[in-house]
Amino acid sequence: MILDKLGITAIRMELPFKLNHVNCFLAEGNNGWTIMDTGLHNDYTIQRWNTFIGQKEISRLLITHYHPDHYGYAGGLQQKTGAEVWMTKTDAAAGETMWTEGFNNELDDMYTLAGVPDDISKKLQQDTADFTPLVTPYPKVNHYVEEGEKVHFGNDEYEVFFTPGHSDGLITLYNEKESVLLSTDHILPKITPNISYWFYGNDNPLALYFDSLQKIKALDVEHVIPSHGKPFRGANERISQIMQHHEERLSFLLNVLKEPHNVYETSLKLFNKELSIHETRFSVGETLAHLEYLRNKQECRRETHQGEWIYYTT
Repeated sequence: MILDKLGITAIRMELPFKLNHVNCFLAEGNNGWTIMDTGLHNDYTIQRWNTFIGQKEISRLLITHYHPDHYGYAGGLQQKTGAEVWMTKTDAAAGETMWTEGFNNELDDMYTLAGVPDDISKKLQQDTADFTPLVTPYPKVNHYVEEGEKVHFGNDEYEVFFTPGHSDGLITLYNEKESVLLSTDHILPKITPNISYWFYGNDNPLALYFDSLQKIKALDVEHVIPSHGKPFRGANERISQIMQHHEERLSFLLNVLKEPHNVYETSLKLFNKELSIHETRFSVGETLAHLEYLRNKQECRRETHQGEWIYYTT
C-alpha cells in the first residue's frame, strides 16, 4: 500500500454529517511526529487521538485549511501535546474569524442579499454558531506556511502547493520522488469539493479553484491521497472530470438565468433535492460562487433589487 511505503498512517475520523469522515494523517519527521489535520473538537476525536498518540512526541500539527473537520481540534491538541501549529496565514485568520459571534451576526445581512427567507436564514446562522465549540479553543499558530516550502513527513520530503478554491488558504503537499499528492480537499475521488462564496474572502473562488486544478495538472501526479475517500491513481483524469462537472453546472445556470433570479432561488434549481440546513448553507455558498464566476466573465449581470442580488443573462 502506498501509505506504508511513505511511512504515513491514515486515521479515519468519523463526522456527524452526510460527508461522514475525514482522513487525518500521522507520520514521524526529523524532530518528532507530525499530525496533518485533526478532526472536530469533540469527545470522539479526543479519544481517537489518545489511542494513536500514546507516548509519541508530537512536535507539529500541520493544518491544511480552516474548515472544522480539519482545524477543529487543533487548539485542543496543541494544548495537550505542546506541538507547534503550522498553517497558511490566510486560513489562520479565517479560522479565528468565521466562528465568532460577531461574524455570525453579519451573516444576517449576507443572507438577505442572497434572498434567503428569514426563517431559513436564522437556521443557517444557528448552524454556523453550532460549530463554535467544535473549533475552540483556537490554536496559536507558530509558523505560517509558505508556497514552495519543503516539509519532511514520514519517509519523504513534500513541497507545499497553495491550491485555493475550497478555502482561500488551502494547501496540498507534493512528493515529486514518489509522484504523490496529499490532495487534502482539493481533489477528491468520488465527490467534487464544495467551492463556496459566503460574502467574505476572495470573491471569485471558482476561478481560483480552476487555476489551482491547472497548477496540479501540470505535475501529472500518479498517486492521490485525499482527505475524504480512499487513495486513487491518476490525478489528471480526475481533474478533467471535476472540470467537466463545473462546466455543466455553469451551462445549466446560464439557462436558468434567462429569467432573473436571486441566489437562493437559483440554488433551489441547481440543487434540486431536499437538503438539510447544513447542506443548504453549502448549496447557497456554492451557487453564489458559480454566479459570481459567470458575472466576472461577463456572462451574466447582477443588480440589487429590494435589498437582494438578482442575476440574469444579458
